[in-house]
Amino acid sequence: MKDYSVVYFNAIQRGFSVPSTLCEFSIGPLDFSIKLYGLLIATGYLIALFTATKLAKRNGVDVDKLYDAVIFGTLGGIIGARAYYVLFNLSYYMANPSHIIKITEGGLAIYGGIIGALLTAFVVCKIRKINVLDVFDLAAVGFLAGQGIGRWGNFTNQEAFGVNTNLPWGMKSDTVREYIILNQSYFQSKGISMDPEGYVHPTFLYESIWCILGFIMLAIMFDKCRKFKGQIALTYGVWYGLERMIVEGLRIDSLYVANTNIRVSQVLSATLLLCCLIGLIVGFMKAKNNKVPELLEGVEVVEEPKEAEGCE
Repeated sequence: MKDYSVVYFNAIQRGFSVPSTLCEFSIGPLDFSIKLYGLLIATGYLIALFTATKLAKRNGVDVDKLYDAVIFGTLGGIIGARAYYVLFNLSYYMANPSHIIKITEGGLAIYGGIIGALLTAFVVCKIRKINVLDVFDLAAVGFLAGQGIGRWGNFTNQEAFGVNTNLPWGMKSDTVREYIILNQSYFQSKGISMDPEGYVHPTFLYESIWCILGFIMLAIMFDKCRKFKGQIALTYGVWYGLERMIVEGLRIDSLYVANTNIRVSQVLSATLLLCCLIGLIVGFMKAKNNKVPELLEGVEVVEEPKEAEGCE
């Protein structure tokens, strides 16, 4: 992959040089490089951790135990993200098993990462005796921060884009053009028509904006509007599921179910959206009747609870 791409937008009559490598240096015989993708992922991770720490302290969650869940959850997320991607490209990795561990070549799926992180965090929470739903609520806020910032790594690499578009913010670059030309036969097999010279949807941008808005919304909701434990995690599922279900339909690099044209992420997104929406409805109904076993600690329950400030 090139160290930079010249990116053009439909409404702007000039190109922008977008580097994929921030800097390169040597220490003795060893050469190193700092990739912008990794730097953005790390930045998103740190912002997510900082936010979760602040929210945890203000809401009586043991921060030390939270960090245990975060550290092991991160490892579980990386393994889950890679396993998910490998599973849906199994024929390639069965023929090239040595490539399974080469995550620097790409191939990390966000849904696999979420599943792996939550399952690992669940086990750690049980061992460390910390409320699982508190951790999941905090993780939901953090996920959106990390996703919103990390998606810009796709921009620096000129990947995770969509079908052709004439919209003013449509983009193109040599990297995009080469990818389309290289994969034309695959696109045709999926019924996708792509013009290598045309502009494409910057789907990474759509998801980034949606996730950052969601991050702000859930951070405020955690402090002011949380009626029951698990509410924030369920809201994350509805918010992210809705966005991914729509945006995934624009992408050209989707993972598919076997030899069909069914996009795995769209199916998972729709399922996530529906299940979390039902969970929210049930949770609010029980909270209204003061029957939720995981009501917020320290909140006095009365017959007519006062509405949280800022929520109607």
